[in-house]
Amino acid sequence: MDAPTKQDWMTIRRDNTTSALEIAYEEGLTGFTVVNREDKRITLKEGGTFTEFVSCSYMGLETHPALIEAAHQALKTKGLHLSSSRSAMHPVYLPQLESLLSEIYRGCGVSVFTSTSSVHLGVLPLLGSNSLKGYPIRKRAHWLMDKTAHASMQVLRGILQQFGEISRVQSTDPESMSAALKNCAERQETPILLIDGIGSMSGLVPIAQLSHQLEKAGGYLYVDDAHGISITGHHGAGYALAAVDSQLPHHMLLAGSLSKAFGGAGGFVVVSDPRDIPSIQTLANPQVFGHSIMVPMLAANVAAAKIHLSDEIDSLQKRLWDNVRLFDSLTHNRLLNAGIQSPVRGVLFDTEEDGLQACRILRANGILMFPVFYPIIAKGKAMLRFAFSAAHTELDIKQLADSLNVVTRTGLWKSHTAIT
Repeated sequence: MDAPTKQDWMTIRRDNTTSALEIAYEEGLTGFTVVNREDKRITLKEGGTFTEFVSCSYMGLETHPALIEAAHQALKTKGLHLSSSRSAMHPVYLPQLESLLSEIYRGCGVSVFTSTSSVHLGVLPLLGSNSLKGYPIRKRAHWLMDKTAHASMQVLRGILQQFGEISRVQSTDPESMSAALKNCAERQETPILLIDGIGSMSGLVPIAQLSHQLEKAGGYLYVDDAHGISITGHHGAGYALAAVDSQLPHHMLLAGSLSKAFGGAGGFVVVSDPRDIPSIQTLANPQVFGHSIMVPMLAANVAAAKIHLSDEIDSLQKRLWDNVRLFDSLTHNRLLNAGIQSPVRGVLFDTEEDGLQACRILRANGILMFPVFYPIIAKGKAMLRFAFSAAHTELDIKQLADSLNVVTRTGLWKSHTAIT
């Protein structure tokens, strides 16, 4: 009799995925094709203008005149792209951007990548192989992968296993963390915890508490703060850095996004010692073999960084959180993440069909959002995710609250009473 074989993760995902997302695409409930927009009002190819709560550009900077003008000027003088690895040739905006980001992160070392996923792919193997001298590994690394860590880290488990064992942990569960760290200590391994700062679907991770635990254990904390960048912190340095008193500890690495609230495109890594940057730029695969960000977007990133270093970022942050607080007030703190400093709110449904029906109602009321199903959430469930922005108006917020009230009255959202 043949021995049973362990299924790969993609087969498991495929076999457990239903037709819910396909139905959402077919009915125009997601996968929107946008032909025009004005602030948060978008016009779709098939017709109709809607208020969107889909975009993760939480500061609304993607339409800022300074970013658009910078991109236009770069396009006219330098073209679309320098298709080359950064070691061979790169636009003048790249070192400018890294210098400005280093200023935002108070003199830490910063290196820019084409995406946050590329940061993970480039930096984590260097960390695990003891190639970053500011983060020495004793004996062998042991990766502690938080169960809610972003898929762009989860998918690297096969690669990371070349450098050490991987254990999945629940970072918000003290017993899970204590057991994992005790195991590492007994085996004289260096624990490296991989977490999100602010989840794209869930709430906040206790960065300060975890930082203290990892420091005490002689390990490292690697934070993907893609959704936390810009929305809070001095100069918009983000949720994770603000949680550790705005100074990156020696045992912490930060991965950030330029493609969400920052307003541009790309990703970056922040390390406590700038002397590790040459190793990252000469050894990280995406840096050595990949091209740099498109020239106009790099120029826009530079413009965005300058805004972050000005007082304007403070007013944009205030506008964002005023919108979020207004929405929580209108919905009586009944949505997922209500009352916490996250720009994302969610409504969870018992079945995929309930979620799809709620999507239909919201679209009929002029609202577009992001419906999610397995594997992003539990099998058989559905969630509607709403992303808020400084660019939303008070009327936009009230329109969403009123539309959710219609959904609630249908009984689809069974765990809550009607919003009044």
